[in-house]
Amino acid sequence: MSWQRGHAEVERLIADGELQQVAPSAEVASRLLADADAHIRLASKGTSDDPAGALQLSYDAARKAAAALLAVQGLRATTRGGHIAVIDTVRAQFNERGGMEVFGRLHAMRRRRNRTEYPDEDSPGVDEHDAQQALYTAQAVIDATKQLLDSGRLDVFE
Repeated sequence: MSWQRGHAEVERLIADGELQQVAPSAEVASRLLADADAHIRLASKGTSDDPAGALQLSYDAARKAAAALLAVQGLRATTRGGHIAVIDTVRAQFNERGGMEVFGRLHAMRRRRNRTEYPDEDSPGVDEHDAQQALYTAQAVIDATKQLLDSGRLDVFE
């Protein structure tokens, strides 16, 4: 039996062409988590020298950790769905008040990263505090992902 929380939202994302069903893969999930861990290590070294880069790496770490959850379920974002589909999927399925509410922070993190990547005159700069906050959130997403994967409760999405 597949994870039931958020099932209707995942079905909608599939029907809208934002997610696709693929072969479930613990191997892909493992690679994505290894990338996420490497991004965090690198980001933690650059929060003062390159806060914008650290923020971007932190976002990528969080996104890849979230994508790892989808990989074990046999789900993957399409080009159409992209990052937003990954975030919407994990938020619908795994974000819980008093527990793993960290997945609810991913949209704000994505918007902050986008304002950094594609700035305009009104875009705020990134300082060390911003980079540290992104690093903290990304690590929380990675930790929550590992906890879910280790729980043995995730099955192929059906």
